Amino acid sequence: MELKAKRGDLLATLYWTQSIVERRNTMPILANVLIEAQKGDIRVTATDLEVGVRGQVEGEVAKEGTITVSAKKLYEIVREVPNDQVQIKRLENDWVEIRSGKSVFKIVGLDAKEFPQFPKFDSKGLSSMPASTIRQMIERTIFAVSTDETRYSLNGVYVEQNDGGRVRMVATDGHRLAFEEKDIGSLGLTKGVILPRKGLSELKKLLESGEEGVVSLGFKENMALVIKDKVELFMRLIDGDFPDYTKVIPKGNLNIAKLDHNELLQALRRVSILSSERYKGVRMEFSDGKVSISANNPDLGEAVEDIEAEYKGKAISIGFNARYMIDVLGVLTGDGEIDIELKDELSPSVIRKNGVDDYLYVLMPMRL
Repeated sequence: MELKAKRGDLLATLYWTQSIVERRNTMPILANVLIEAQKGDIRVTATDLEVGVRGQVEGEVAKEGTITVSAKKLYEIVREVPNDQVQIKRLENDWVEIRSGKSVFKIVGLDAKEFPQFPKFDSKGLSSMPASTIRQMIERTIFAVSTDETRYSLNGVYVEQNDGGRVRMVATDGHRLAFEEKDIGSLGLTKGVILPRKGLSELKKLLESGEEGVVSLGFKENMALVIKDKVELFMRLIDGDFPDYTKVIPKGNLNIAKLDHNELLQALRRVSILSSERYKGVRMEFSDGKVSISANNPDLGEAVEDIEAEYKGKAISIGFNARYMIDVLGVLTGDGEIDIELKDELSPSVIRKNGVDDYLYVLMPMRL
């Protein structure tokens, strides 16, 4: 195998592999990238068996072939080489030579036969949709995914299509729930699927790069595949049953407070400085014309701040995890008003943003 490619093109493709390859694993080849050179088509692939990425690189193929090399070392070498042109050549015993300008590197490779195969998808089965919309839906739900590995079915975002064809994304960790619904076209789903957090993080990164454009998305058996520009990303779906989230979304929370988004966010950040480091509990007292936010920590002290609010309902004093509320205010960006819908001190509340009709956030109260 022998190929030439521009340093910038190679670096851009290798970038996507860095957070996917496993540094520590029982299969050394998973720390490598697979390089395939065939008839002017150069492809670079990385996988940890759960998530995989494959990118195309423009270049010249002098000799066809395949090899795998350390993803980290190849990236570091290409990043530092002095010349814009990079030559990669397979030597005897699976060694790989990398040349650029006056620099020559020789690194140990592994035979490509051991490398896991990239799933085969029929591109006709993929659906196209706006990249910016998918990115926004991931941003507004992924932060609520559970990090508790024992609750496997909550370690990802649940995706389904409702009867009207609208796509829903839902995430919960048992303390809060983020829900968004958009009309973005058909995904071809007959039932809901759970996309893993790591795969969605990589997809979000991919969608944040370059032109907005469209992204192609499809599902096959226990896999999801996404194609954007010259990069293909696949992820293995989480095998489990997502809980019936519709039972968690409260109905009939008639006590509604309207607050300025930025004012609420800044007040929560300030007051939570003196809350418990572990639980970040703050008390919110809702009454006519204002909301009083307070934190009390015997080891540190106390903080109180009042902010103006348009409030309809009975006086309620309720505890929340400030970090959970700051998280949602952070993804619902921009000016405007936030609605907090309450029932009582012990029932879950609903947070919505004016003008964002298809999104809601359910937050369980805390005992303080």
